[in-house]
Amino acid sequence: MDIDALYETALRMVAPGKGILAADESTGTIKKRFDTIKLTSTEDSRRDWREMLFRTEPAMSERISGVILYDETIRQKAKDGTPLVELIAKSGAVPGIKVDAGAKPLAGAPGEMITEGLDGLRARLAEYYEIGARFAKWRAVINIGMKGDESVPSQYCVNANAHALARYAMLCQEAGIVPIVEPEVIMDGDHDIDRCYEVTEFALKRLYAELFEQGVVLEGTILKPNMVISGTECAKQASREEVAEMTVQCLMNCVPAAVPGIAFLSGGQSDVDATAHLHIMNAGFDLPWPLTFSYGRALQAAPLEAWGGKNVEAGQKAFNHRAKMNGLAALGEWDEALEAEG
Repeated sequence: MDIDALYETALRMVAPGKGILAADESTGTIKKRFDTIKLTSTEDSRRDWREMLFRTEPAMSERISGVILYDETIRQKAKDGTPLVELIAKSGAVPGIKVDAGAKPLAGAPGEMITEGLDGLRARLAEYYEIGARFAKWRAVINIGMKGDESVPSQYCVNANAHALARYAMLCQEAGIVPIVEPEVIMDGDHDIDRCYEVTEFALKRLYAELFEQGVVLEGTILKPNMVISGTECAKQASREEVAEMTVQCLMNCVPAAVPGIAFLSGGQSDVDATAHLHIMNAGFDLPWPLTFSYGRALQAAPLEAWGGKNVEAGQKAFNHRAKMNGLAALGEWDEALEAEG
């Protein structure tokens, strides 16, 4: 294991003013996104959409540090025959790959999920490395019970997912690939921000215990957590300042300083809220690690609508804008007045 190479890649992924584009939607998910613009999801239309994003300048060279790809996309070529991985690398961003097989119902735990995909992972990672991937992503899904049900998540669910994340991370490092570990506490529900804090803290503490026990080198990892936030159906929604403060407090309590950086998921937040929360954390707190973004929908929703299946110029303008806004937030230099530029 070349720890120096892993560390160097991890630092590139959290470079100042840059963040990660999560373009790893499964074929089923991208179909739902395309349905919103009345576009048929085909191999070509998916390629055209992603190629448009990966050719967007200055977003790709100035604001995007890495791109998470799906198995289909990492093998695809642009219309002119250039492999998409090559387009990404040429822009200066690091190509990455989603390797989990999705969250499935956890046996013996109604309403809870376990992420699958460890079988055959060593061989898949070796192939992805050859294609050009230098980091990977594995997402655990942790639900919070409705109506005050504190039995969800169970310790069983959190432990099982933390164990799987650590096994994945160790296999990645063995293959020369930086693992993004993503223990996502889901926003859906009627829980308040305090309950989200409690569950997120527990999930992160279990994750780092497992990573330590399995010998994962923290300097060669990136954390992709949820923000500590009110449930989508909670009657009292926490302010942006509360979200920022409680998220930072939770991370400070749980995440070792050896971790090279933290790249948040957006998790269903609005585009501007996801940007604002990141900005407040970077502008208002002295932190031991860089905080940046690893957004999917919060970077892509506006460009997708503007593109509409054919308008490349409008799509790229919208992507440039969202990438710039989040890049500024990663530096603590964003201002809501700048949103009018888009």
